[in-house]
Amino acid sequence: MSNGWGLSLLGRDLALDLGSSNTLIHQQDRGVVLDEPTLVAVDSTSGQLVAAGQDAVEMLGRTPASVVTVHPLVDGVVTDADLTESMLSHFIQQLRISRLVRPRMVVCVPSSVTPVERRALEDTAMHSGARRVFVLEEAMAAAIGAGLPVHDATANLVVDIGGGTTEVAVISLGGIVNARSLRVGGDEVDEAIVAGVRASHDLLLGERSAQDIKLTIGSAYPLTEELEMRVRGRVLGTGLPRTVTLTSTEVRRMIEPPVLQVVDVVKAVLDICPPELSGDVLDNGIVLTGGGALLRGLDERLRRELGVPVRVADDPTRAVIRGAGACVDDFAALERVLVGPRRR
Repeated sequence: MSNGWGLSLLGRDLALDLGSSNTLIHQQDRGVVLDEPTLVAVDSTSGQLVAAGQDAVEMLGRTPASVVTVHPLVDGVVTDADLTESMLSHFIQQLRISRLVRPRMVVCVPSSVTPVERRALEDTAMHSGARRVFVLEEAMAAAIGAGLPVHDATANLVVDIGGGTTEVAVISLGGIVNARSLRVGGDEVDEAIVAGVRASHDLLLGERSAQDIKLTIGSAYPLTEELEMRVRGRVLGTGLPRTVTLTSTEVRRMIEPPVLQVVDVVKAVLDICPPELSGDVLDNGIVLTGGGALLRGLDERLRRELGVPVRVADDPTRAVIRGAGACVDDFAALERVLVGPRRR
């Protein structure tokens, strides 16, 4: 039997991108086999899991008083270990993985994660069925998933904007030279839209409505042709429904604070980048990954403010899981970038 991570009697190993917004699982040699929202519906009286993933999303705002929807991860870290474990076990059961032959698992973590937070994530993975747990920093996973030459001597700068965190890292020779992690991401943009519409129009929006606004007319830089959309919500004073028209210019003002934080953290990493590597970044540019990379005009905003070429990775929302999955599929080639393992 091979000593590598190739398909063997031990079965197919897993890579896990447990994000604040979405959970993705890659199975060895099969690719991404699960992509579900990181959300659970729980019976508040018994504490039992009622639904997870997309099933829980469908219940948002429609549940009886005894059922509550909960995000078990906030800012990329586990806030409720029991619920996260229940959700992850539920997802893994959908893959029909043998409980007798437990898989090894590569788990992605933010670079800012504390030892306690990392331990909580590792324990969650172990309890949900992993035999051994390896840790991979999200920025490194994103760089691999974006196809960057992480083992070359030349430096590459990756900006991964997830639901709860933004990871900015300069990568060279298979390691992270310097990095910053900001606990701001797509979720904060959604919250800024909710707060902005409430302040400007006295209208209360739900989480899904805010996401729709962000995706439909949200932008980080002035558009050639500004957009608008009609939005329905509840009037704060009366509770009655009302429809208002929002413009992309108005929404851009609302989301400017979190967008500016992202721009500033990228600037901070460039400021501390060694001179030899700064030239590489100027040549190679910045690569954007994560769901936040899809925000209109963000690449242009960074390009204008930093004077550095910026591009969005192909299918940026799956860059992290692609990178983690590459480690599972070809462990021998990418072992150096992993931290671990924790054994069961």
